[in-house]
Amino acid sequence: MTDHPHNDSGIPHAVAVPRRRWAVSLVWLIPIVAALLGAWVAVQQVMSQGPTITITFKNAEGLEAGRTKVRYKDVDIGTVKNITISKDRSQVIVTAEMSKQAEDLIVADTRFWVVRPRVTFNSVTGIGTLLSGAFIGVDVGKSEETKRNFAGLDTPPPVTSDSPGRRFTLRADDIGSLYIGAPIYYRRVQVGNVTAYTLDEDGKGVTLEIFVNEPNDRFVTSNTRFWHASGIDISLEGSGFKLNTESLISVVVGGIAFQSPPEGSAGEPAAANASFTLFGNKEDALKRVGQDVQTYLLYFGESLRGLAPGAPVDFRGIVIGEVKAVSVEYDRDSKTLRFPVEIEIYPERMRSRYRPGAPQLSAMEREPHVLFDRLVARGFRAQLKTANLLTGQLLIALDFFPNAPRTKIDWSKTPATLPTVPGAFEDLQETLSSIARKLEKVPFDTIGNNLDKSLVSLRATLESADKLVRQLDGSVLPEVKQTLEQARKTLGNAERTLASDAPVQQDLRDTLNEVGRAAQSVRELTDYLSRHPEALLRGKKEEE
Repeated sequence: MTDHPHNDSGIPHAVAVPRRRWAVSLVWLIPIVAALLGAWVAVQQVMSQGPTITITFKNAEGLEAGRTKVRYKDVDIGTVKNITISKDRSQVIVTAEMSKQAEDLIVADTRFWVVRPRVTFNSVTGIGTLLSGAFIGVDVGKSEETKRNFAGLDTPPPVTSDSPGRRFTLRADDIGSLYIGAPIYYRRVQVGNVTAYTLDEDGKGVTLEIFVNEPNDRFVTSNTRFWHASGIDISLEGSGFKLNTESLISVVVGGIAFQSPPEGSAGEPAAANASFTLFGNKEDALKRVGQDVQTYLLYFGESLRGLAPGAPVDFRGIVIGEVKAVSVEYDRDSKTLRFPVEIEIYPERMRSRYRPGAPQLSAMEREPHVLFDRLVARGFRAQLKTANLLTGQLLIALDFFPNAPRTKIDWSKTPATLPTVPGAFEDLQETLSSIARKLEKVPFDTIGNNLDKSLVSLRATLESADKLVRQLDGSVLPEVKQTLEQARKTLGNAERTLASDAPVQQDLRDTLNEVGRAAQSVRELTDYLSRHPEALLRGKKEEE
């Protein structure tokens, strides 16, 4: 016990004790460390957290806040945190928190869509989401500009931005049965898809964007032709019925096919985003094989019913052109109506081809004026012919008619007019008309009167002949009958006389036998005398 100093009164005095320094208790170390760890985790969370973006969709089918993932190439790069309805209630706004690694992927042209099970005519996608649930797919763009608000796609894009290949543009009068994702065919092999389509600003056509996969995009060249392969293409032409289709899918939902013309060069590979025309069918697409087209006029005197634009221009079975237009014009000089037919000839189809070398230019390409002058001098003419008796369609046939009147082509006019001759039916009609005119000149009335008189004379003659026959039956025929009876008796006697067993026949046979033996003896005598002529003087020698 410590002794404390006391004063005189016995009360102890206070003693000052120096203050001890504050010491940290071990109890506080645990919360301090926990706080530091929490701060470090928070900092790491903040540093690893990517941007927050919003995506608008028409509906939130299959989406769930806190569970739905955002995936790129099947890798999770974000999570949906909130789903709200827009103020105008026309769409939903999905808020997603992206990871740090996705920061470079969120650019201006990046696309988002909801991946869920989809069944189309040509594909089945999103089957895996039946178990895992829907998620938001991402197609990363190539822009360098960042963006945080996006409009989601209603359907998955048919082609992602990183797919190898090239895009092209097609222009058509209408879209037909095409749709986004419709197949693109090359020689009936699917090589791409339709990626987008829009109406032209003037409303007179549509523009489609297509994507052709690599390496098949090399087949799209400067001379490539595209056409609708939608459904079944049935046509009735001069050669009969034609049925064209690419595949069963194209029959049901349509598609596009392309190919270079079989005649002529394919051309150089087309550049990306090159523009082409989309034709209605394969025949129209491959009809023109070259850029060189020669236009001529034809005038026919007969009816042009059945001749329409697009009808073939035929040279002895080879189609070298087509009818461009059929119209009517008034000729002031003759004050008559004429019907000009404008045709286009493709001189490239007249080229001669050699097996070892390249095609050689035809004379129609080099000197068309000189060639046509020579041909026309030899009777080269255009004629209307029936292409199909069932439909009455006509075609233009070019051929040689040596008996055609001589004429020349006036090359000062543009386009020049080629000479024509009447068609076969026109010739037949003209011949029948000529016969009818000649028949009109025949005096059928006079001939009829004379024929009536002749018939009266003939009737009188027939009556006289009838009387004569009756007279013959009454007088001449009985005597003829007696004569025939007497002749029959005579023939019977002759037959009995000539019978094989008749006495006359037996005596005749015996006589003939005697004659035969006498002839044999004469032959023997003649033979002996020929060997022994001295026997006539000396007689026959006695045999030794």
